[in-house]
Amino acid sequence: MTNKCYHCGKTVLFGQSHTHHRGVAGGRWKKRAPKTRRIFRPNLQKVTILQKGKKKQVKLCAKCIKRIKKDLKEGKKPFLTLVKSVIPKKEKEKENSSKKTSSKETKNN
Repeated sequence: MTNKCYHCGKTVLFGQSHTHHRGVAGGRWKKRAPKTRRIFRPNLQKVTILQKGKKKQVKLCAKCIKRIKKDLKEGKKPFLTLVKSVIPKKEKEKENSSKKTSSKETKNN
């Protein structure tokens, strides 16, 4: 797999990082701030999606995963169907605990 988001195509970007020197008294710099080349990499995660009824493992950036998660929460149709749920563990535990308490209540009645 390449280093590219499957949905939005986000890839590596090149830029510069430099330190911020204050310089000398009088507001001028004796030396310019050193600049070095650097790489900005996307935050890619491996996920399994359903495409035409078949499972496919792809890389999605965190922003696309976040968008899918938000669409599911709001009840909208997401642009991709994930095989594994993207609901965080804490929310799953809350759902499971509420189901257990409701089933206990029905058994007691």
